[in-house]
Amino acid sequence: MSEAVYSPARAARFGRVLSIQIGRVRPLMVGERKLMSAIGKTAVAGPVALGPLGLMGDEQADLSVHGGLSKAVYALPSEHLPWWQAQRQARGVTMFDEILNPGYLGENLSLQGLSEHDVFIGDGLKLGDVVLRVTQPREPCGKFNAVMGYALAAKDMVQSGRCGFYLAVDQPGILQAGASFEVIPGPRSTSVADALLHKAWKHLR
Repeated sequence: MSEAVYSPARAARFGRVLSIQIGRVRPLMVGERKLMSAIGKTAVAGPVALGPLGLMGDEQADLSVHGGLSKAVYALPSEHLPWWQAQRQARGVTMFDEILNPGYLGENLSLQGLSEHDVFIGDGLKLGDVVLRVTQPREPCGKFNAVMGYALAAKDMVQSGRCGFYLAVDQPGILQAGASFEVIPGPRSTSVADALLHKAWKHLR
């Protein structure tokens, strides 16, 4: 887990949505099993309608992992993508310095300027008329390992804290890439990074 420590003085209060991604349910090979998944997301241009259950056009295959009112949208700090790119190359998944596009890890929103140490469970993200609420960290699964191409990807996510977080939709509306957001502080008792640490034991066995 990252050693960064939360400090109110450096907490991010503003940020930007770099891109918005949606995905359709399709087959995914996980080992020798063929499962259905919508983890593969692709960027969309222009405004996207956001309802209580997520972005229009975005699908979920397993609502125990993604989707529903409390996990309607998955956001990931865009700053993590180069790190994940390096991990795949170091593990021999790829011999090339290929760039991971936004949505590769299944994220709906690629954010800039907000890390798991800066955002707390219960915080709100205000984007114009839209209000999203942070509910929990993303927890990796076997599908994540399959997409990343190596078996220890889930452990890397937990140990590094580069997990992103789920959002509930408190105020639906229209989202568009490039939009700025403001962090509306909630109770601020548990950061996303700390919440993931509390769940880490079951992923690191």
